[in-house]
Amino acid sequence: MDIKGKSILIVEDEATLRGLLAKILSLEGFTIFEAADVASSKDILRNESVYLVLTDVMLPDSNGIEFTKFIKHKYPLTEVIVLTAFGNVRDGVQAMKLGAFDYITKGDGDDKLPMIATKAMERAILNRQIQDLGAKVDTTSSFRKIIGNAKCMQRMIDLAQKVAVTDTTVLLLGETGTGKELLAEAIHLASRRRKGPFITLNCAAIPKDLQESELFGHKKGSFTGAATDKKGYLEAADRGTVFLDELGEMSPDLQAKLLRALENRVFNRVGDTEPIPVDIRVIAATNRDLVENEDNNFRRDLYYRLSTFTIDLPPLRERTEDISLLALHFLKEMTEKTNREITSIDSVFINYLENYEWPGNIRELRNVMERAIILADGPALSVSTLPHQMLKAQMVTVAGGDDYTDMSNGEDDRVGVDLKSVEQEHIIRVLNMVNGNKSEAAKKLDIGLATLYRKLKEYNLG
Repeated sequence: MDIKGKSILIVEDEATLRGLLAKILSLEGFTIFEAADVASSKDILRNESVYLVLTDVMLPDSNGIEFTKFIKHKYPLTEVIVLTAFGNVRDGVQAMKLGAFDYITKGDGDDKLPMIATKAMERAILNRQIQDLGAKVDTTSSFRKIIGNAKCMQRMIDLAQKVAVTDTTVLLLGETGTGKELLAEAIHLASRRRKGPFITLNCAAIPKDLQESELFGHKKGSFTGAATDKKGYLEAADRGTVFLDELGEMSPDLQAKLLRALENRVFNRVGDTEPIPVDIRVIAATNRDLVENEDNNFRRDLYYRLSTFTIDLPPLRERTEDISLLALHFLKEMTEKTNREITSIDSVFINYLENYEWPGNIRELRNVMERAIILADGPALSVSTLPHQMLKAQMVTVAGGDDYTDMSNGEDDRVGVDLKSVEQEHIIRVLNMVNGNKSEAAKKLDIGLATLYRKLKEYNLG
Protein backbone atom coordinates (compact mmCIF):
# COMPACT_ATOMS: atom_id res chain seq x y z
CA MET A 1 0.00 0.00 0.00
CA ASP A 2 1.37 3.40 -1.01
CA ILE A 3 1.36 5.77 1.98
CA LYS A 4 3.92 8.21 0.59
CA GLY A 5 2.71 11.78 0.28
CA LYS A 6 -0.40 11.23 2.39
CA SER A 7 -1.09 14.11 4.77
CA ILE A 8 -0.72 14.34 8.55
CA LEU A 9 -1.86 17.31 10.65
CA ILE A 10 0.28 17.95 13.75
CA VAL A 11 -1.53 20.00 16.43
CA GLU A 12 0.91 21.14 19.14
CA ASP A 13 1.34 24.59 20.69
CA GLU A 14 5.03 24.06 21.57
CA ALA A 15 6.81 25.12 18.38
CA THR A 16 10.02 23.17 19.13
CA LEU A 17 8.21 19.89 19.76
CA ARG A 18 5.93 20.46 16.79
CA GLY A 19 8.94 20.96 14.54
CA LEU A 20 10.60 17.80 15.86
CA LEU A 21 7.48 15.72 15.24
CA ALA A 22 7.15 17.19 11.76
CA LYS A 23 10.78 16.29 10.95
CA ILE A 24 10.38 12.69 12.17
CA LEU A 25 7.24 12.11 10.12
CA SER A 26 8.45 13.92 7.01
CA LEU A 27 11.39 11.47 6.91
CA GLU A 28 8.79 8.73 6.44
CA GLY A 29 7.51 10.45 3.29
CA PHE A 30 4.35 12.01 4.70
CA THR A 31 3.07 15.48 3.80
CA ILE A 32 2.90 17.55 6.99
CA PHE A 33 0.50 20.31 8.05
CA GLU A 34 1.13 22.13 11.34
CA ALA A 35 -1.18 23.99 13.72
CA ALA A 36 -0.79 25.48 17.21
CA ASP A 37 -4.46 25.35 18.24
CA VAL A 38 -7.81 23.76 17.47
CA ALA A 39 -9.25 26.76 15.60
CA SER A 40 -6.52 26.79 12.94
CA SER A 41 -6.61 22.98 12.84
CA LYS A 42 -10.27 23.05 11.86
CA ASP A 43 -9.45 25.41 8.98
CA ILE A 44 -6.86 22.92 7.69
CA LEU A 45 -9.26 19.98 8.05
CA ARG A 46 -11.89 21.92 6.15
CA ASN A 47 -9.62 22.80 3.23
CA GLU A 48 -7.19 19.88 2.98
CA SER A 49 -7.48 16.12 2.67
CA VAL A 50 -6.03 15.02 6.01
CA TYR A 51 -5.66 11.30 6.66
CA LEU A 52 -4.19 11.47 10.17
CA VAL A 53 -4.19 13.99 13.03
CA LEU A 54 -1.50 13.94 15.72
CA THR A 55 -2.75 16.14 18.55
CA ASP A 56 -1.60 17.19 22.00
CA VAL A 57 -4.07 16.87 24.87
CA MET A 58 -3.42 20.35 26.31
CA LEU A 59 -4.11 23.07 23.71
CA PRO A 60 -4.63 26.85 24.10
CA ASP A 61 -8.28 26.95 23.02
CA SER A 62 -9.49 23.41 23.80
CA ASN A 63 -8.12 19.96 24.60
CA GLY A 64 -7.17 16.94 22.53
CA ILE A 65 -9.91 14.74 23.98
CA GLU A 66 -12.71 17.03 22.84
CA PHE A 67 -10.90 17.62 19.55
CA THR A 68 -10.72 13.85 18.98
CA LYS A 69 -14.47 13.63 19.54
CA PHE A 70 -15.01 16.44 17.01
CA ILE A 71 -12.76 14.82 14.38
CA LYS A 72 -14.35 11.37 14.62
CA HIS A 73 -17.81 12.92 14.33
CA LYS A 74 -17.06 15.36 11.51
CA TYR A 75 -14.34 13.41 9.66
CA PRO A 76 -14.88 9.74 10.60
CA LEU A 77 -12.36 8.47 8.02
CA THR A 78 -9.53 10.53 9.56
CA GLU A 79 -7.45 8.70 12.17
CA VAL A 80 -6.22 10.36 15.39
CA ILE A 81 -3.14 9.79 17.55
CA VAL A 82 -3.09 11.64 20.88
CA LEU A 83 0.04 12.99 22.62
CA THR A 84 -0.29 12.62 26.38
CA ALA A 85 1.81 13.97 29.25
CA PHE A 86 4.23 11.55 30.89
CA GLY A 87 2.38 9.15 33.18
CA ASN A 88 -1.06 10.42 32.20
CA VAL A 89 -2.36 7.26 30.54
CA ARG A 90 -5.96 8.10 31.42
CA ASP A 91 -6.15 10.78 28.70
CA GLY A 92 -4.93 8.37 26.06
CA VAL A 93 -7.38 5.66 27.06
CA GLN A 94 -10.26 8.14 27.03
CA ALA A 95 -9.26 9.35 23.58
CA MET A 96 -9.20 5.76 22.24
CA LYS A 97 -12.70 5.22 23.63
CA LEU A 98 -13.78 8.19 21.53
CA GLY A 99 -12.26 6.66 18.41
CA ALA A 100 -8.56 7.60 18.48
CA PHE A 101 -6.25 5.08 16.82
CA ASP A 102 -3.64 5.18 19.59
CA TYR A 103 -1.80 7.47 22.03
CA ILE A 104 1.88 8.27 22.58
CA THR A 105 3.52 9.63 25.72
CA LYS A 106 5.50 12.83 25.14
CA GLY A 107 9.25 12.33 25.28
CA ASP A 108 8.86 8.57 25.49
CA GLY A 109 7.31 7.65 22.17
CA ASP A 110 9.47 9.25 19.49
CA ASP A 111 10.85 5.88 18.44
CA LYS A 112 7.37 4.42 18.21
CA LEU A 113 5.86 7.34 16.32
CA PRO A 114 6.83 6.34 12.73
CA MET A 115 5.52 2.80 13.17
CA ILE A 116 2.25 3.87 14.84
CA ALA A 117 1.70 6.66 12.31
CA THR A 118 2.25 4.23 9.43
CA LYS A 119 -0.30 1.77 10.81
CA ALA A 120 -2.82 4.55 11.40
CA MET A 121 -2.25 5.83 7.88
CA GLU A 122 -2.82 2.36 6.41
CA ARG A 123 -6.13 2.11 8.22
CA ALA A 124 -7.18 5.58 7.03
CA ILE A 125 -6.39 4.65 3.42
CA LEU A 126 -8.24 1.34 3.64
CA ASN A 127 -11.28 3.02 5.18
CA ARG A 128 -11.41 5.43 2.26
CA GLN A 129 -11.06 2.61 -0.24
CA ILE A 130 -13.91 0.71 1.43
CA GLN A 131 -16.08 3.81 1.26
CA ASP A 132 -15.22 4.30 -2.43
CA LEU A 133 -16.02 0.66 -3.05
CA GLY A 134 -19.38 1.07 -1.35
CA ALA A 135 -20.16 3.98 -3.64
CA LYS A 136 -19.38 1.80 -6.67
CA VAL A 137 -21.66 -0.97 -5.44
CA ASP A 138 -24.53 1.48 -4.93
CA THR A 139 -24.59 2.51 -8.59
CA THR A 140 -27.44 1.31 -10.78
CA SER A 141 -25.19 0.25 -13.63
CA SER A 142 -25.48 -3.38 -14.69
CA PHE A 143 -21.68 -3.53 -14.51
CA ARG A 144 -21.58 -2.53 -10.82
CA LYS A 145 -20.41 -5.98 -9.72
CA ILE A 146 -17.34 -5.82 -11.95
CA ILE A 147 -14.60 -4.29 -9.81
CA GLY A 148 -11.46 -2.85 -11.34
CA ASN A 149 -9.72 0.43 -12.07
CA ALA A 150 -6.92 -0.99 -14.21
CA LYS A 151 -6.82 0.34 -17.78
CA CYS A 152 -7.25 -3.16 -19.23
CA MET A 153 -10.42 -3.57 -17.16
CA GLN A 154 -11.80 -0.22 -18.24
CA ARG A 155 -11.20 -1.16 -21.89
CA MET A 156 -12.96 -4.48 -21.32
CA ILE A 157 -15.98 -2.83 -19.69
CA ASP A 158 -16.14 -0.22 -22.45
CA LEU A 159 -16.30 -2.96 -25.11
CA ALA A 160 -18.92 -4.88 -23.12
CA GLN A 161 -21.11 -1.79 -22.70
CA LYS A 162 -20.97 -1.07 -26.43
CA VAL A 163 -21.92 -4.59 -27.51
CA ALA A 164 -24.54 -5.01 -24.76
CA VAL A 165 -27.08 -2.77 -26.47
CA THR A 166 -26.95 -4.90 -29.63
CA ASP A 167 -28.08 -8.49 -30.17
CA THR A 168 -24.65 -9.57 -31.43
CA THR A 169 -23.25 -12.93 -30.33
CA VAL A 170 -20.31 -12.47 -27.95
CA LEU A 171 -17.35 -14.72 -27.19
CA LEU A 172 -15.54 -14.14 -23.90
CA LEU A 173 -11.90 -15.24 -23.79
CA GLY A 174 -10.10 -15.58 -20.49
CA GLU A 175 -8.41 -17.87 -18.01
CA THR A 176 -10.34 -19.83 -15.40
CA GLY A 177 -11.57 -17.61 -12.59
CA THR A 178 -11.40 -14.26 -14.43
CA GLY A 179 -15.13 -13.61 -14.10
CA LYS A 180 -16.55 -14.59 -17.50
CA GLU A 181 -20.00 -15.49 -16.16
CA LEU A 182 -20.18 -12.23 -14.20
CA LEU A 183 -19.38 -10.23 -17.35
CA ALA A 184 -21.88 -12.24 -19.40
CA GLU A 185 -24.63 -11.48 -16.90
CA ALA A 186 -23.69 -7.79 -16.90
CA ILE A 187 -23.99 -7.71 -20.70
CA HIS A 188 -27.41 -9.38 -20.45
CA LEU A 189 -28.64 -6.91 -17.80
CA ALA A 190 -27.53 -3.97 -19.95
CA SER A 191 -29.33 -5.31 -23.04
CA ARG A 192 -32.90 -5.02 -24.23
CA ARG A 193 -33.34 -8.62 -23.05
CA ARG A 194 -32.73 -7.71 -19.41
CA LYS A 195 -36.29 -8.65 -18.43
CA GLY A 196 -35.87 -12.07 -20.02
CA PRO A 197 -34.07 -15.07 -18.48
CA PHE A 198 -30.30 -15.44 -18.19
CA ILE A 199 -29.55 -19.16 -18.49
CA THR A 200 -26.08 -20.64 -17.91
CA LEU A 201 -24.87 -23.96 -19.27
CA ASN A 202 -21.43 -25.12 -18.18
CA CYS A 203 -20.41 -27.59 -20.88
CA ALA A 204 -17.62 -29.02 -18.71
CA ALA A 205 -20.04 -29.91 -15.91
CA ILE A 206 -22.31 -32.08 -18.08
CA PRO A 207 -21.30 -35.49 -19.52
CA LYS A 208 -20.99 -35.31 -23.31
CA ASP A 209 -23.73 -37.91 -23.84
CA LEU A 210 -26.18 -35.69 -21.94
CA GLN A 211 -25.20 -32.32 -23.40
CA GLU A 212 -27.62 -32.49 -26.36
CA SER A 213 -30.57 -33.27 -24.09
CA GLU A 214 -29.61 -30.48 -21.68
CA LEU A 215 -29.19 -27.87 -24.43
CA PHE A 216 -32.13 -28.77 -26.69
CA GLY A 217 -34.40 -30.78 -24.40
CA HIS A 218 -35.94 -34.17 -25.22
CA LYS A 219 -39.24 -35.89 -25.90
CA LYS A 220 -40.60 -38.53 -23.55
CA GLY A 221 -39.29 -41.97 -24.47
CA SER A 222 -36.56 -40.65 -26.78
CA PHE A 223 -33.92 -42.58 -24.81
CA THR A 224 -33.64 -44.70 -21.70
CA GLY A 225 -34.47 -42.57 -18.69
CA ALA A 226 -36.46 -39.95 -20.65
CA ALA A 227 -39.62 -40.43 -18.58
CA THR A 228 -41.15 -37.07 -19.46
CA ASP A 229 -40.81 -34.27 -21.98
CA LYS A 230 -38.04 -31.89 -20.99
CA LYS A 231 -37.41 -28.29 -21.97
CA GLY A 232 -33.75 -27.58 -22.84
CA TYR A 233 -31.56 -24.59 -21.98
CA LEU A 234 -32.14 -22.87 -25.33
CA GLU A 235 -35.89 -23.07 -24.97
CA ALA A 236 -35.73 -21.89 -21.36
CA ALA A 237 -33.72 -18.85 -22.49
CA ASP A 238 -36.32 -17.73 -25.05
CA ARG A 239 -36.45 -13.90 -25.23
CA GLY A 240 -33.39 -13.80 -23.02
CA THR A 241 -29.72 -14.82 -23.07
CA VAL A 242 -28.04 -18.20 -22.90
CA PHE A 243 -24.47 -18.31 -21.62
CA LEU A 244 -22.43 -21.28 -22.86
CA ASP A 245 -19.44 -21.61 -20.54
CA GLU A 246 -16.40 -23.86 -21.15
CA LEU A 247 -17.36 -24.00 -24.82
CA GLY A 248 -14.38 -26.19 -25.73
CA GLU A 249 -15.93 -29.12 -23.81
CA MET A 250 -18.92 -29.34 -26.17
CA SER A 251 -19.15 -32.58 -28.14
CA PRO A 252 -18.53 -32.36 -31.93
CA ASP A 253 -22.05 -33.67 -32.79
CA LEU A 254 -23.63 -31.04 -30.59
CA GLN A 255 -21.52 -28.32 -32.18
CA ALA A 256 -23.07 -29.03 -35.58
CA LYS A 257 -26.61 -28.95 -34.20
CA LEU A 258 -25.93 -25.73 -32.28
CA LEU A 259 -24.58 -24.05 -35.43
CA ARG A 260 -27.81 -24.87 -37.30
CA ALA A 261 -29.91 -23.60 -34.40
CA LEU A 262 -28.02 -20.30 -34.31
CA GLU A 263 -28.31 -19.78 -38.05
CA ASN A 264 -31.98 -20.76 -38.36
CA ARG A 265 -33.24 -19.71 -34.89
CA VAL A 266 -35.08 -22.99 -34.72
CA PHE A 267 -34.24 -26.46 -33.36
CA ASN A 268 -35.72 -29.85 -32.48
CA ARG A 269 -35.78 -31.55 -29.13
CA VAL A 270 -34.06 -34.94 -28.97
CA GLY A 271 -36.49 -37.56 -30.36
CA ASP A 272 -38.92 -34.97 -31.70
CA THR A 273 -39.61 -33.81 -35.25
CA GLU A 274 -41.54 -30.67 -34.35
CA PRO A 275 -39.38 -27.55 -34.81
CA ILE A 276 -39.24 -25.07 -31.95
CA PRO A 277 -38.54 -21.43 -32.83
CA VAL A 278 -36.44 -19.52 -30.33
CA ASP A 279 -35.48 -15.88 -29.82
CA ILE A 280 -32.21 -15.90 -27.90
CA ARG A 281 -28.91 -14.14 -27.63
CA VAL A 282 -25.85 -16.33 -27.18
CA ILE A 283 -22.82 -15.39 -25.10
CA ALA A 284 -20.12 -18.06 -25.06
CA ALA A 285 -16.88 -18.37 -23.11
CA THR A 286 -13.70 -20.41 -23.22
CA ASN A 287 -10.44 -20.50 -21.30
CA ARG A 288 -8.38 -21.98 -24.15
CA ASP A 289 -7.63 -21.40 -27.82
CA LEU A 290 -10.27 -23.28 -29.81
CA VAL A 291 -8.80 -22.77 -33.28
CA GLU A 292 -4.98 -22.68 -33.20
CA ASN A 293 -4.57 -25.75 -30.98
CA GLU A 294 -4.50 -28.80 -33.26
CA ASP A 295 -5.62 -31.06 -30.41
CA ASN A 296 -9.01 -29.34 -30.36
CA ASN A 297 -11.92 -30.83 -32.28
CA PHE A 298 -13.84 -27.59 -32.31
CA ARG A 299 -15.62 -26.66 -35.53
CA ARG A 300 -14.15 -23.55 -37.10
CA ASP A 301 -17.48 -22.54 -38.66
CA LEU A 302 -19.13 -22.55 -35.22
CA TYR A 303 -16.19 -20.68 -33.73
CA TYR A 304 -16.46 -17.93 -36.36
CA ARG A 305 -20.23 -17.78 -35.83
CA LEU A 306 -19.81 -17.32 -32.05
CA SER A 307 -16.82 -14.98 -32.24
CA THR A 308 -18.61 -12.15 -34.04
CA PHE A 309 -17.53 -9.94 -31.15
CA THR A 310 -14.78 -11.13 -28.81
CA ILE A 311 -13.80 -9.69 -25.44
CA ASP A 312 -10.58 -10.64 -23.65
CA LEU A 313 -10.74 -10.79 -19.84
CA PRO A 314 -7.33 -9.94 -18.35
CA PRO A 315 -5.84 -12.32 -15.77
CA LEU A 316 -5.42 -10.95 -12.26
CA ARG A 317 -1.61 -10.88 -12.55
CA GLU A 318 -1.97 -8.23 -15.29
CA ARG A 319 -4.10 -5.95 -13.12
CA THR A 320 -2.26 -5.95 -9.79
CA GLU A 321 -3.52 -2.45 -8.99
CA ASP A 322 -7.00 -3.98 -8.58
CA ILE A 323 -5.96 -6.69 -6.12
CA SER A 324 -6.29 -4.57 -2.97
CA LEU A 325 -9.65 -3.25 -4.20
CA LEU A 326 -10.93 -6.79 -4.77
CA ALA A 327 -9.55 -7.92 -1.41
CA LEU A 328 -11.41 -5.09 0.32
CA HIS A 329 -14.59 -6.00 -1.54
CA PHE A 330 -14.35 -9.63 -0.39
CA LEU A 331 -13.51 -8.48 3.15
CA LYS A 332 -16.61 -6.29 3.27
CA GLU A 333 -18.82 -8.96 1.70
CA MET A 334 -17.68 -11.83 3.89
CA THR A 335 -17.53 -9.98 7.21
CA GLU A 336 -21.12 -8.86 6.68
CA LYS A 337 -22.18 -12.45 6.06
CA THR A 338 -20.21 -13.93 8.96
CA ASN A 339 -20.59 -11.03 11.44
CA ARG A 340 -16.82 -11.02 11.95
CA GLU A 341 -15.41 -7.71 13.20
CA ILE A 342 -12.43 -7.46 10.87
CA THR A 343 -11.86 -3.87 9.84
CA SER A 344 -8.49 -3.75 8.09
CA ILE A 345 -5.82 -5.62 6.16
CA ASP A 346 -2.14 -5.61 7.12
CA SER A 347 0.05 -3.94 4.48
CA VAL A 348 2.37 -7.00 4.35
CA PHE A 349 -0.69 -9.15 3.63
CA ILE A 350 -1.53 -6.86 0.69
CA ASN A 351 2.08 -7.03 -0.55
CA TYR A 352 1.88 -10.81 -0.64
CA LEU A 353 -1.38 -10.65 -2.57
CA GLU A 354 0.08 -8.21 -5.10
CA ASN A 355 3.22 -10.29 -5.69
CA TYR A 356 1.46 -13.63 -6.17
CA GLU A 357 0.83 -15.00 -9.69
CA TRP A 358 -2.83 -16.01 -9.08
CA PRO A 359 -3.21 -19.00 -11.43
CA GLY A 360 -6.81 -19.27 -10.24
CA ASN A 361 -7.39 -15.51 -10.71
CA ILE A 362 -10.29 -13.78 -8.92
CA ARG A 363 -11.86 -17.06 -7.81
CA GLU A 364 -8.62 -18.02 -6.06
CA LEU A 365 -8.32 -14.58 -4.45
CA ARG A 366 -11.84 -14.90 -3.08
CA ASN A 367 -11.00 -18.30 -1.58
CA VAL A 368 -7.79 -16.94 -0.01
CA MET A 369 -9.73 -14.05 1.55
CA GLU A 370 -12.41 -16.36 2.89
CA ARG A 371 -9.76 -18.57 4.49
CA ALA A 372 -7.97 -15.57 6.00
CA ILE A 373 -11.18 -14.20 7.50
CA ILE A 374 -11.93 -17.57 9.09
CA LEU A 375 -8.42 -17.81 10.59
CA ALA A 376 -8.08 -14.17 11.73
CA ASP A 377 -7.73 -13.76 15.49
CA GLY A 378 -7.97 -9.98 15.60
CA PRO A 379 -9.45 -6.99 13.77
CA ALA A 380 -6.86 -7.09 10.96
CA LEU A 381 -5.91 -9.73 8.40
CA SER A 382 -2.22 -10.58 8.74
CA VAL A 383 0.20 -12.62 6.66
CA SER A 384 -0.11 -15.54 9.12
CA THR A 385 -3.59 -16.28 7.70
CA LEU A 386 -2.32 -16.82 4.15
CA PRO A 387 -2.02 -20.40 2.83
CA HIS A 388 1.41 -22.02 3.11
CA GLN A 389 1.68 -22.76 -0.61
CA MET A 390 1.13 -19.10 -1.36
CA LEU A 391 3.87 -17.98 1.04
CA LYS A 392 6.16 -20.66 -0.36
CA ALA A 393 5.68 -19.39 -3.93
CA GLN A 394 6.69 -15.83 -3.12
CA MET A 395 9.90 -14.24 -4.30
CA VAL A 396 11.92 -11.88 -2.16
CA THR A 397 12.74 -9.26 -4.81
CA VAL A 398 15.67 -6.92 -4.38
CA ALA A 399 14.32 -3.43 -4.90
CA GLY A 400 15.93 -1.75 -7.89
CA GLY A 401 17.91 -4.84 -8.92
CA ASP A 402 17.56 -7.98 -10.99
CA ASP A 403 18.61 -10.53 -8.37
CA TYR A 404 16.06 -12.41 -6.33
CA THR A 405 15.74 -15.47 -4.19
CA ASP A 406 13.17 -17.82 -5.71
CA MET A 407 11.47 -19.68 -2.88
CA SER A 408 9.11 -21.67 -5.07
CA ASN A 409 11.37 -24.55 -6.11
CA GLY A 410 11.45 -26.30 -2.76
CA GLU A 411 15.26 -26.21 -2.62
CA ASP A 412 15.61 -23.28 -0.22
CA ASP A 413 15.71 -24.16 3.48
CA ARG A 414 14.34 -20.71 4.32
CA VAL A 415 10.86 -21.57 3.03
CA GLY A 416 8.41 -21.25 5.90
CA VAL A 417 10.58 -18.95 8.01
CA ASP A 418 8.84 -16.10 9.76
CA LEU A 419 8.35 -12.74 8.09
CA LYS A 420 10.91 -10.96 10.29
CA SER A 421 13.63 -13.32 9.12
CA VAL A 422 12.74 -12.67 5.49
CA GLU A 423 12.72 -8.91 6.11
CA GLN A 424 16.08 -9.04 7.92
CA GLU A 425 17.68 -11.03 5.09
CA HIS A 426 16.26 -8.60 2.54
CA ILE A 427 17.72 -5.58 4.36
CA ILE A 428 21.14 -7.25 4.60
CA ARG A 429 21.09 -8.05 0.87
CA VAL A 430 20.23 -4.47 -0.08
CA LEU A 431 22.90 -3.04 2.24
CA ASN A 432 25.45 -5.32 0.60
CA MET A 433 24.34 -4.09 -2.82
CA VAL A 434 25.01 -0.45 -1.90
CA ASN A 435 28.20 -1.16 0.08
CA GLY A 436 26.61 -0.22 3.38
CA ASN A 437 25.31 3.21 2.29
CA LYS A 438 22.23 3.53 4.50
CA SER A 439 20.68 6.48 2.66
CA GLU A 440 20.92 4.62 -0.64
CA ALA A 441 19.61 1.43 0.98
CA ALA A 442 16.59 3.29 2.36
CA LYS A 443 15.79 4.59 -1.13
CA LYS A 444 16.01 1.11 -2.66
CA LEU A 445 13.87 -0.32 0.12
CA ASP A 446 11.39 2.55 -0.39
CA ILE A 447 11.34 3.41 3.32
CA GLY A 448 12.39 6.42 5.37
CA LEU A 449 15.92 6.61 6.74
CA ALA A 450 14.55 6.72 10.30
CA THR A 451 12.66 3.49 9.62
CA LEU A 452 15.82 1.82 8.32
CA TYR A 453 17.76 2.81 11.44
CA ARG A 454 14.95 1.44 13.60
CA LYS A 455 15.01 -1.85 11.69
CA LEU A 456 18.79 -2.11 12.00
CA LYS A 457 18.49 -1.61 15.74
CA GLU A 458 15.64 -4.11 15.98
CA TYR A 459 17.65 -6.81 14.16
CA ASN A 460 20.99 -5.91 15.84
CA LEU A 461 22.55 -5.10 12.49
CA GLY A 462 24.59 -2.16 13.74
